[in-house]
Amino acid sequence: MADAHDELAELRRRIDGVDDRILELVSERARIAEQVARVKAARGEAIEVYRPEREAEILRRLGAANGGPLTDEQVAVLFREIMSVCRALQQPLTVAFLGPHGTFTEEAAVKHFGHGATFAPQMTIGGVFREVESGGAHYGLVPVENSSEGVVSHTLDRFLDSELAIVGEVELRVRHALASHARSFAEIERVYSHQQGLSQCRAWLDVHLPRAERLPVSSTAEAARLAAEEPRAGAIASEAAAERYALPLLQARIEDHHGNTTRFLVLGYRSPPPSGRDKTSLVVSSANRTGLLFQLLEPLARNAIDMTRIESRPARQQGIWEYVFFIDVQGHAEDERLREVLAQVRERASLFRILGSYPRAI
Repeated sequence: MADAHDELAELRRRIDGVDDRILELVSERARIAEQVARVKAARGEAIEVYRPEREAEILRRLGAANGGPLTDEQVAVLFREIMSVCRALQQPLTVAFLGPHGTFTEEAAVKHFGHGATFAPQMTIGGVFREVESGGAHYGLVPVENSSEGVVSHTLDRFLDSELAIVGEVELRVRHALASHARSFAEIERVYSHQQGLSQCRAWLDVHLPRAERLPVSSTAEAARLAAEEPRAGAIASEAAAERYALPLLQARIEDHHGNTTRFLVLGYRSPPPSGRDKTSLVVSSANRTGLLFQLLEPLARNAIDMTRIESRPARQQGIWEYVFFIDVQGHAEDERLREVLAQVRERASLFRILGSYPRAI
């Protein structure tokens, strides 16, 4: 027993020594970040602390060098937080997101920007756009699609009359829980959630709460707030939202598809330079004619450009039954090959706009 005790004490001393070295190195990194800000200021350059392409390069390099036992995702979480606090030393960032506090969008914003940023909840997707457009926030974060429920049409529509660009993307595994003050499923008379939450848990609700009324609300966080005030109500929400409103969990992981993932877009004013592994989003349209979509997409296919998504939306400023197409392709608009192909698409379209080129989600 004495030998085991001595071995454990020695391991703890080694951990303490590693922690001291980690603190020393993180402090050195922070001091260098402050020096970067001073150099930029001396050269008269704008202090641009959020560099999506630079951060993506760092995280990919660290992931490639990672030998375990931490996963690449765990390494990314650690270093995003380090980069976040170093950014805050240069210039605090404000990030608008679809609120209130406790939503999956806030979770995605924290995942991407780290806890060193200030997060400003907005009640609508349009509110997030307006907050960034007005200068009230440096960046914004909005949902754009879900792997099981499809596109968020409000986000796409808002791009049609906004000058904001897409500067990044975030993918978040969505895990829904049922939270309630009720002691059992049988006591629950109504279930609150965002419409997406209700849809993503439809099969589970059919089996376990077939008689409960399903009430859509503005967000999963609002669902948790409402359920916290009613003893016979439940909420489909994140565990973070349930904790925020002191709502006990009755059942975790109730989503119908456990790979359920939501993609979010980071909004700003200028797309970053190429990072080496990028995506480009664009919106195109033309007068309705036979073979329109084929003619718009043919340059992409002919040049083997990988198109990862296409969505159509009514063109509100054009005639009835006219549509615009939102397209995502692999590559950066500044890449020579993609730039030439997009020029061909532009020639065939009456409406052509690059919404942004940005690093693919890590």
